[in-house]
Amino acid sequence: MSDSLFCGRWFRIFNVVDDFNREALAIEIDLNLPAQRVIRVLERISAWRGYPTKLRMDNGPEFISLALASWAEEQGVMLEFIKPGTPTQNSYVERFNRTYRDEILNMYVFRNLMEVRELTEKWMKEYNDERPHDSLNDLTPWEYLTKHNQLENSNQQCN
Repeated sequence: MSDSLFCGRWFRIFNVVDDFNREALAIEIDLNLPAQRVIRVLERISAWRGYPTKLRMDNGPEFISLALASWAEEQGVMLEFIKPGTPTQNSYVERFNRTYRDEILNMYVFRNLMEVRELTEKWMKEYNDERPHDSLNDLTPWEYLTKHNQLENSNQQCN
C-alpha cells in the first residue's frame, strides 16, 4: 500500500496477514520498502511464529526480487504470486488493506512517519486483540488462534 504525508511525500506500507486467523502479523511503514526490508520483516515474524509454508503476494518489485526468492528457497517457503489485476486472489489481505485504509489512512492527516507508525501500532493491537471478526465466529484473531491451539493440543493428548 501507499499513502502520503501532509507535506505530499509518499510512503509505503507492507502488511502481513495470517490467512488462518486474520491476524495482522506486521505493518511496516517507511518511505521505501525494498526486498531486503521485506525479508527483515519476515525474519522478525518467523522468530516468534516460525517460517510459513507459503506466502501469497502481488507482483510488486520488492516481491519478485531475486533476494526474496533466494530467502524463500533457503527457508523452504513457497512464494505464490497472484495474477496481475486479480486482487481477489489475495482477498484476506485486500479486505485487511481496505479496513486499514478506512480506519487509519483516510481518517488522519499525518505530519511524519512516526505519527503513522504510532497510530498503526495502536490500531493493530486493537484489531488483533480486541475486535471480534465475523469470519472467526465473533472471536478476535488471538482468541481464534488460542482456541485452535487448545483443540489441537487436546487432540494430540488423546492420540
